[in-house]
Amino acid sequence: MNPGRWWHRDDDHFACDLCPRACVLAPGQRGFCFVRQATDHGIELTTYGRSSGFCLDPIEKKPLFHFLPGTATLSFGTAGCNLGCKFCQNWEISRAREADRLVEHASPEAIARAAVRSGARSVAFTYNDPVIFAEYAIDVAEACHAVGVAAVAVTAGYISPGAREAFFKPIDAVNVDLKAFTEDFYRRMCYGHLEPVKDTLRWLVHHAKVWTEITTLLIPGENDSDPEIDALCQWVARELGPDVPLHFTAFHPDFKLDRPATPPTTIRRARMHALAAGLRHVYTGNLHDPEGQATRCAACGEVLIARDGYELTRWRLRDGRCPCGTRLPGHFEAMPGSWGSRRMPVRI
Repeated sequence: MNPGRWWHRDDDHFACDLCPRACVLAPGQRGFCFVRQATDHGIELTTYGRSSGFCLDPIEKKPLFHFLPGTATLSFGTAGCNLGCKFCQNWEISRAREADRLVEHASPEAIARAAVRSGARSVAFTYNDPVIFAEYAIDVAEACHAVGVAAVAVTAGYISPGAREAFFKPIDAVNVDLKAFTEDFYRRMCYGHLEPVKDTLRWLVHHAKVWTEITTLLIPGENDSDPEIDALCQWVARELGPDVPLHFTAFHPDFKLDRPATPPTTIRRARMHALAAGLRHVYTGNLHDPEGQATRCAACGEVLIARDGYELTRWRLRDGRCPCGTRLPGHFEAMPGSWGSRRMPVRI
């Protein structure tokens, strides 16, 4: 186990200060996330240095469309989660309660070396939420920076204000899973709350140096109504700005939620609502939709990056700009990567 950074003593218990749950634990107890455990001396992280496995993925799978397009990212997660989403599509990992789920042991430096060796431009903390293994994620990110590799977090943004600056400081890009836009959904479907996520998003966009994109998984009958989609899009445009990329992705039945898969028409309709609200870069996911996955210049409409799934089929950027001279928000290299849609397991 590794000493935790965010906790305080509460009489003969210990209170976790990492996320809004603020679990109060007696020695021997674990928090809702299952991986942070109280001892006689404080709260410790039980999964430091342990992973459910490593894999090279396209960065577009995170999804990040405006951060080093076409490159490979070395992805990994641990176990546990601080939300309890009934529709979790990585539930074997995020709801894991057994130590044998964590089959790989790797130091931060070993992960950084593996990223360089495999040609990955970044390491992605994903599959389960990296907030709950924050100490490990921070150390990995710093080790990656030392060898010229970027750090990416895929997170629900459910983190306390007191922990988020330290967690996000070494992160270069983040995709925040904004699960819905009603408190009822968060309470009933995720056992959490909406406002802390909105607060994290505001802070990331306005106070942090982290490239930020947002994903919302649309679930039939739960968070896919026109009024809710409109409210979400208008909030992003008003509070975060029109240049923050927004991804709408299709649900498929998984874990404890038995609903039909999201029709492609729902995803495309949501994209139209977002564009009408003034958002400039809105994408569709989990369906074949080259138009909905193309990046266009907000000024002239030129297709700057065309995609077919995770394959880049067109690249018109020059120094991060459209031929018309308009800068495309994001982080782009002179030439795109050529990783494509491959997924390759990696041993550390």
